[in-house]
Amino acid sequence: MRLRSIPALVLLASASPVGARRATAQPSPKIASATRTSRAPRIDGRLSEAEWQRAEVISDLTQQRPLPGGAPTERTLVYLLYDDEAVYVGARLLRRDPRAIVRNLSRRDGGGSAERFTITLDPQRDRRTGVGFGVTAAGVRSDFRHTQDDDMRGRESQFDPVWTASAQVDSAGWTAEMRIPLSQLRFPAAARQQWGVQFDRWLPDKNEELQWVMIPPTETGYISRFGTLVGIDSVRNVRPVEVLPYLAGDATRRATTGVVRNPLNRPLAGRVGGDIKFGLGSNLTVDATINPDFGQVEADPAEVNLSAFETFFDERRPFFVEGGEMLRGSGAQYFYARRIGAPPHAGASGDFVDIPRASTILGAAKITGRLPSRLSVGGLAAVTAQEVARTYHIDSAFTGRVRVEPRTAYSVGRLQQEIGQQASTVALSWSTTNRQFGGDSQLAALLPRDAYYAGVDWRLRFQQGKYAISGFAAGTRVDGDTAAIRRLQTASTRFFQRPDMTHAPLDPLRTSLSGYSLMLRADKDAGRRILWGAELKAESPGFELNDLGRMQSTDDIEYNADLQVRETRPGRWFQSWQLGFETRGARTYGGVHQGNSWTQNTRFTLKNFWNINLRSSIDLATLDDALTRGGPLMGRPREFKQELRLNNAFGAPTFWRVNAGYGVDEFDTYRVNAGGQVTLRPSSRVSLSVEPTWQQGTDPRQYVTRVAGGTRTYGNRYVFGVIDRSTLSTKLRLNYTFSPNLTIEGYAEPFAATGHYTDMGELVAPRSRALRMYGTDGTTVSIDSAGTRTITDGAGQFTLSNRDFHVLSFRSNVVMRWEWTPGSTLFVVWQQNRRTSDAYRQALSPRELFQTTRAAGDNLVSVKVSYWLPVLFGGQRYGSASRTTGE
Repeated sequence: MRLRSIPALVLLASASPVGARRATAQPSPKIASATRTSRAPRIDGRLSEAEWQRAEVISDLTQQRPLPGGAPTERTLVYLLYDDEAVYVGARLLRRDPRAIVRNLSRRDGGGSAERFTITLDPQRDRRTGVGFGVTAAGVRSDFRHTQDDDMRGRESQFDPVWTASAQVDSAGWTAEMRIPLSQLRFPAAARQQWGVQFDRWLPDKNEELQWVMIPPTETGYISRFGTLVGIDSVRNVRPVEVLPYLAGDATRRATTGVVRNPLNRPLAGRVGGDIKFGLGSNLTVDATINPDFGQVEADPAEVNLSAFETFFDERRPFFVEGGEMLRGSGAQYFYARRIGAPPHAGASGDFVDIPRASTILGAAKITGRLPSRLSVGGLAAVTAQEVARTYHIDSAFTGRVRVEPRTAYSVGRLQQEIGQQASTVALSWSTTNRQFGGDSQLAALLPRDAYYAGVDWRLRFQQGKYAISGFAAGTRVDGDTAAIRRLQTASTRFFQRPDMTHAPLDPLRTSLSGYSLMLRADKDAGRRILWGAELKAESPGFELNDLGRMQSTDDIEYNADLQVRETRPGRWFQSWQLGFETRGARTYGGVHQGNSWTQNTRFTLKNFWNINLRSSIDLATLDDALTRGGPLMGRPREFKQELRLNNAFGAPTFWRVNAGYGVDEFDTYRVNAGGQVTLRPSSRVSLSVEPTWQQGTDPRQYVTRVAGGTRTYGNRYVFGVIDRSTLSTKLRLNYTFSPNLTIEGYAEPFAATGHYTDMGELVAPRSRALRMYGTDGTTVSIDSAGTRTITDGAGQFTLSNRDFHVLSFRSNVVMRWEWTPGSTLFVVWQQNRRTSDAYRQALSPRELFQTTRAAGDNLVSVKVSYWLPVLFGGQRYGSASRTTGE
C-alpha cells in the first residue's frame, strides 16, 4: 500500500455513514445511580451504616468467563454513595460456602489469587481511558489506569492514587467498602456528571469472572462498552498539589580485594529529594521529581551475554512506569526510559576505581492527560548530572577524577488525536537528547552531541476495531564529533565497516547520521474463529534510536504474517483452544536475505483450566551481516526448535508451571532447556515462589575475534569457536504480609554459568557457513596450561587467549514496605550483589547455586521515608478525611 493512500484511509475511518453506525458498538444501555449522602460511611468493610440501605442496589452481573453470558454461580450486590469529597463503593459478595473464599494477604497491587472486586471508572466519559480500584477479600487494594480501550493493553498498575478500602468475611460471604476521593479523579466541570462504569468480580477457586457489562472475549473494546454512572451532581473537581518529600540514607559494605584498604570507600551516604503532583485544569496532570530515589526497585536478572547486542531490561522505576503508556506509541521504540539515569558510558583505570552505579537524575517532569477534544497528551523532560569517577594509584598515592558522563538533557513528547466514531487515532511523537561535554574531547569522541527523533503513527479502526490498519513513519538525526559518529557507524546496530558493504559504506569524516523507518500493518483483531495480521517494515541504514530509545539493528526490510484459528466457547474437552501460524523474513537494503522463519503455535485450555502450549519453529538457512562483527557476510545454519509449556489454573492455591525446549541445527549441534515455577501459600500471610531454569547446548559458530592476516576473507581471519555452554539459575521470592500496608518481600537469584571452547576455526570464505578448523588443513594448534591456543598456519603464527568461563552470581533484595499513613511510606532495603568469574572449565551442578552466596560482592542497607503532603492552592491543607483508613 502506498503512503499517499493513507489520507484517504483516515477519511474513511473517521467517516460515519449509516452502515458504519450500525457496525459501531455503542456503550451499554445499563445505568447505575449513585446516591448523595450527608454522612460519610466509616470504611471498615462491614456495610453497617444506614446510608448503604438508601443506595440503589446493582446486582445484575453475568459471567464473562468461563461461560460468556452465563448466569453467575454466586450473587453480587453493589451500592454507590457520594458526597462533596468522595465516591463510596460498597459490595456484598455472597458465597454459598464462605470457607471457599480465597483471601491471601499481599502488598498493595499484589492481590494475586485472592478473590477480588473491582470498580473501573471513566470519569471523563471519553470511552477510551479510565481508572480502576479493586479490593480483595483480605482487604488488599489494587489500582490501575487504562490509557487504551482495552482490558490489558495500556493498563498501568503503577498508578497509585491515595484512597482507602477495607473488607470483612462473614457467614454469608464477604463485604467490601471503598472511599475514592474526588481529588484523585479527572472529570469535567459540570453540574451533572455522567461517567462510564464497570464492575468486575473474580472468583479464583472457580476460575470465574463476573462483569456488570459483559464484554465477549471474541470482541474488542473495553472502556467504550461501559455502562453509565449517573446521580453525581454539584461536585467540584478540586485537585490539590501533592508534595511527597523523602529522606534516605545508605550503608554500604564493599567486597575486599587484596591487602590494601580501599581509600575510595564511602560506607555511608545520605540524600534528600521529593516528588510533586498537581492538576492543570480537570484533564491534565503534572508530575515532577527532584533527585529521585529508586533504591527499593528489584535488581535485574543476571546473565552472561556473548552476543554483539545490548540486553534490554524492563523499566521498574515508579516515576517512569506511571504514565509511560502515554509517552510510547505503537511505532518505533523511540522511548526507553532506562536511558535516563543509566550507568555512565565511559570508564576509568586505576588500582582502585569508584564509578557511580547510575547517572544522577537532577530532576524530571512529565505531563499526561486527555482533553475534551479527544487529544491525549504525554510529555517528559529530564536532566542528568555530569558524573565523575574517582581513581587511586597505589604507587603514586594519587587520587584522580575522570569525567565518565556528560550532563544530558532529555525530552520526549506525544500527541494522539482520536478521530471519528470508530475511535481511530493519529499521533505525533518526538524526542531529543542533548549532551554538554564542557570541552571534554574524550566524551565528545564517545557519545553523540545531539539526537533527534520525530514520527507520526496511526491506527485506523473499522467495524468497532474488528479490523485495523496501523503504521508509522519516523525519522532520526544524530550530530556529533567525527569519532562519535564513526562509533555509531561501526557499532553492532549497523557494522558499516564490513568489507563487502556496498550500499552504506563507512564514512569516517561524517559529523551526522540520518535515517528513517516505515511500517504498515493490517489486522483482524476480533471474531469468533479467525484472526490474522500482516506487516511490512523498513529501517534505513542510518536510522538511530539508542540515545533515548532502543534498537538492536537497522538496515532491514522486514515482513511478517500470522493466522490464528480459535474456539473460545467451552466444549466437551477444552475450555478454549487456538492454532497459530506465523512467518517472518528480512532483507537488507542491499538485498541480502537474512531472515526466514516459520512457526506453528498450539494452545489448549483444558476443562480444569490447565493450559498447554506447544510451539514449533524452523529457521531456514540465510545470511547474516552481524555474525562476523564488522567482517563479511556469513551463512547462518538451518535450525529447528520445539518448546512445550504446561501450567495449572492461575487461581489454584498452589500454582505450578513446567516448560522445556529443544533445538538442533544442520551441524547436528543441540540446545536444550527446562524450567518451571512453583508458588506456595503455606498460610494466608506467606507466599513462596521458586523458579528454576536450566540451559545446556552447543553453539557451533560463536564469534571469538578478528586476527590480521590470511587471504580468504579480505586479509583478516574471522575466528569462531565451538562452545559448550551451561546455565543454571533459580529465582526465589519469599513474602510475608503483616497487613495490607506492612509487608516484607525477599527476592534472590543464585546464578551459575560455564562455557568451554572445544574447537576453533576461521571462516573459509565470505557468505559461507563452513569453518577451517585449526589443527586441520595444514594448520597446527597447541594449548598451554593457561588455556592459550597457539595457531600455526604455514609461516604465520598467532595466539588465542583462553575464552572459557565459569561465572557465579548472587543478587538479592529484601524490602520492608510500610505505608504508615495513606500516601506516606517507609522502606528498609537490604541488597546484595555478588559475582566471581574465572577462566576455567567446570561442569555445573545444583550445589553451585549454594556456592554463589560465598562469592565476593557488595552489601547495601538503605532506609527511605516519604511523607504525603496534599495542599490546596493558597496554602490551605487538604481535607484530612481522605487520610483515614479502616484497614
